[in-house]
Amino acid sequence: MKRLLTALIIIAAFAVVFFISGPFYILNEGEISVVTRFGRITETETEAGLKFRVPFIDTVTKYPGTLLSWDGDAQRIPTKENQFIWVDATARWRIADPALFYQTVKTVEGGIARLNDVLDSTIRTVISENYLNEAVRSTNRINSMIYAEDIGDVENPEDRETLRSLTETVMRQEDILIGRDGLSDMMLSDADPLTRRYGIELEDIIIRQIRYSDDLTASVYTRMIKERSQIAEAYRSYGRGQLLSWQGRTENDKRTILSKAYAESEKIKGEADRQAAAIYSAAYSENPEFFRLWTTLESYKRTLPAIDKTLTTDMEYFNYLYSTTPDAVTQPQ
Repeated sequence: MKRLLTALIIIAAFAVVFFISGPFYILNEGEISVVTRFGRITETETEAGLKFRVPFIDTVTKYPGTLLSWDGDAQRIPTKENQFIWVDATARWRIADPALFYQTVKTVEGGIARLNDVLDSTIRTVISENYLNEAVRSTNRINSMIYAEDIGDVENPEDRETLRSLTETVMRQEDILIGRDGLSDMMLSDADPLTRRYGIELEDIIIRQIRYSDDLTASVYTRMIKERSQIAEAYRSYGRGQLLSWQGRTENDKRTILSKAYAESEKIKGEADRQAAAIYSAAYSENPEFFRLWTTLESYKRTLPAIDKTLTTDMEYFNYLYSTTPDAVTQPQ
């Protein structure tokens, strides 16, 4: 009995130690694991659940089984025509072969380090082998676009259409054969065989952002300024044409108004002269002597101020200056 009791106690002690040492481990959803024994891989687990390992002997290394992201640093890369651009790319990847991943890189950080080497080199190679427009555009849709200014503040429909035609810009660029999406696919096809050596499967590579370098940015701004200057010049040309048109209309209106006014004034002056002649005639018939006196005085007022020197006044024109009786004065010539 004592031997049996001792054996039971020993067995119970081993059982307690066995369970305390953790022979089971839980593999959660979205996790995979690699079990090693004395450095050798004994099994890999990809299904979630309660798993068994040999205590004190087996070592369990867990990895994420979901898609992981890779965010590289922006690189300054020359294109095929030697135009420098900054390329910022991202990628999604997963651990496809846990055993190979454990053998080659061992940790997720090690996997990201390998991805940095592979993807940075692949991105640089693909970008440098293609032209700039392939990297910045994905379609040729821009070549079918026609940009027209909003000419809503012009009242005349004909002028609006004229100005729209002057400012209309056709977005014509070189046709692309691959495009940004195509370059991303090329990067994926080039990099995926390299990453599979480490048990890594690439889901995709995406060019997240392309930014021009400073020298290229200046040339782009210059081209944009040139395009806007052409549109501004179209506005100025249209404005100068409108100015000349309105000046011509104004001058024509001015001549028409002045012509009508002149005709009206001549008509009024003719009527006034007629009435004045009638008044003079009536006044002359009423008192011819007074009429002669008045016309002579008016003549003096007009002529004498303009005479600088008078040598003699012995003529009939000056009779009213010396005569005291109207009967002695004859009519001035």
